[in-house]
Amino acid sequence: MAAVETDSKAPFSLDSYHVSEELGFILPEPLKDLPPYYKPWMDIALRVPELVQSHELRSHINQMPMLSSKFLQKHRELRLAHLALSAMTMGYVWQEGENDTVETLPCNLAVPFWEVSQRLGLPPIFTHADGVLANWRKRDPEGPFDMENLELLVSLPGGDSVRGFFLVTLLVELAAVPALRSIPTVVNGVGCGDTEAVARALENISQSMEDMTDALKLMQVHVEPAVFYGIMRIYLSGWKDNPSMPKGLVYEGVQTEAMEYSGGSAAQSSLLHCFDELLGVKHEEKSGAFLTRMRNYMPPAHKQLIQDISLQPSLRSFVQQQADERLSQAFQLCVTRLLTLRSYHINVVSRFITVPAARARQLRDQSRDLEEEMISRAPTALEERGTGGSGIMTFLKTVRDQTKDAFLPETN
Repeated sequence: MAAVETDSKAPFSLDSYHVSEELGFILPEPLKDLPPYYKPWMDIALRVPELVQSHELRSHINQMPMLSSKFLQKHRELRLAHLALSAMTMGYVWQEGENDTVETLPCNLAVPFWEVSQRLGLPPIFTHADGVLANWRKRDPEGPFDMENLELLVSLPGGDSVRGFFLVTLLVELAAVPALRSIPTVVNGVGCGDTEAVARALENISQSMEDMTDALKLMQVHVEPAVFYGIMRIYLSGWKDNPSMPKGLVYEGVQTEAMEYSGGSAAQSSLLHCFDELLGVKHEEKSGAFLTRMRNYMPPAHKQLIQDISLQPSLRSFVQQQADERLSQAFQLCVTRLLTLRSYHINVVSRFITVPAARARQLRDQSRDLEEEMISRAPTALEERGTGGSGIMTFLKTVRDQTKDAFLPETN
């Protein structure tokens, strides 16, 4: 997709980037079903948790007919197909846990998954764009966009905690919508020197960031740490930087060499990437390389938006040059709220990964009868890793600390 013109004749706008005015990066009105031809896919995709539980998913997929992807015509059809095929893929690979993974994805799943992925510009693995952005429906179409009125289209093993994890993340995306809508106002205000418009837009963005942190706090209510750590996490993990699958995965019928892809990660959300580029937050070395790689797991139009924001004149420099108190305070508050959001995310990761990992190690060391302890059966290879494959706490703390560098220098 070509970059949008950034000269003064064409005001910066979100129109070209598949960003919804009401829902931001969330896919509006996802389809609940595919055309009848694809019934064999949907029949299995809707049963992934129970078929994994009964150890029958692999045999069902092995017997699935080879279907052509050519009858998928519309964007929403492709997104639902990608969601269904990716959920089946995660279940197929991880059905027996970390000790009995597969080296090959069968061609009746691999080939259509690859074709759909190529058409969407997404990788052939379960991503944030699948599990969160395109995986929701309202129970009451006229009702509110909240936890009580939302359901997943496709699930993974983990019961209510899976629902909570994806839908709370969806509400974080929703809380960011006013901030996204304000980004063009900031960019265009910097371009024409309108300090008041920029300050007002930055105040909207900082409020939105606070709302995102509040939404993220719902994780504590709707997700059980033991379920996330002991069951869910492996089904979100990929075959890159994963000791359980050091060779990657062969997509049969696509190519003979194994391929490596990272699992789903919060770093695949376009939100913080947009905020970082807008505020001038720089991530160096390893953390920056990982974040940049995660952009390849986003819908191409969203990745392009991040890139085009990065090409705009520096907001931070504009704020420093103007020496306007309201503008400076609005900018500083944005950085503060972004820092708060990242710090709270670290708390969430500690609750859902670090603490259960320590508990799992303790239980294994005690060598007791561990049948009832879900945490003890969690994948040991991923103990201190996020689902994207990163060394999670070191990575998040580095990213958080680099955010501090965006603050304006104190002046006398």
